Amino acid sequence: MIAQQKQTTIAKSEAHILDLGMVDYLSALDLQTNLRDCRIAGEIPDTLVLLEHPPVITLGRSGNMENVLVSESELSNRGIQLFHTNRGGDVTYHGPGQIVGYPIMDLTQHGTDLRKHVGKLEEVLIQTLDTLAVKSNRREKETGIWVGDNKIASIGIHVKRWVTMHGFALNVAPDMEHLSLIHHCGIKDAPMTSVEEILGRPVPRADVLRALTKAFGLVFGLRLEGSLEEIH
Repeated sequence: MIAQQKQTTIAKSEAHILDLGMVDYLSALDLQTNLRDCRIAGEIPDTLVLLEHPPVITLGRSGNMENVLVSESELSNRGIQLFHTNRGGDVTYHGPGQIVGYPIMDLTQHGTDLRKHVGKLEEVLIQTLDTLAVKSNRREKETGIWVGDNKIASIGIHVKRWVTMHGFALNVAPDMEHLSLIHHCGIKDAPMTSVEEILGRPVPRADVLRALTKAFGLVFGLRLEGSLEEIH
C-alpha cells in the first residue's frame, strides 16, 4: 500500500540525480540493485547515479577473458580489480577520471524499446561532448561513442521488468595506460581516447557533469533534481 501511494505522487517528468564521487564497484552494484528494485516497486522516480570507480575491469554477459590482455596477477599488481557482471556487452574498464552514469529508469515511461534507449544514451553523450567542444559520432553496428577511429565512451545495460541498471562510461581524464590493457567491448581495432587527450588541457569535473545532466534531461524529457549543488 505504501509503495502504491508513493507511485501516485511521482510525476512522469521527474527524475532524481545522485552524484556520489568515488565508489568501489561492488558497493555501486549493490546500490544500483536496490534502486532498481525500488523503481520497480514505484517507490522512487527515475534516478541517474553519477560516480567514479577505483580501477576495475568488468566483463559483461558476453565477456571473453581473451580480451583482457594481461594476467589477473598483473592486474592485481597494478591495483586493478576484475569482476564479472550482469550488464550487456563484453569487457570494459572503469577508473578515476572517467565519469560513469547508471540510469535507473522505467522504460514503460519512455517506450519499451531497448535499442531506442541505448540510442538516447548515445545522444546524451554526443550532446555532452559537443558542449565540451569535442565532436563525436556513433559507429555503425557498434555501441558507444567515437571521436574519429577512437572510442571515448562505452555503454552496457541490464533490464529487469523494463527497469534499467548499469549504463555508460565517459573518458574524461582516465589513466590511458590502464585503458590499453583490454580490447574494449571485445573490439580489437578500438583505441581509446579521452576529453583531456583530445583538447590537450584539463577539463573540470563540474563542467562535464553540468553538460551531462543538461543533455540527459533534454534527451529524456526529464526534470532532474538532487545532489549536484556544487556544480550549479
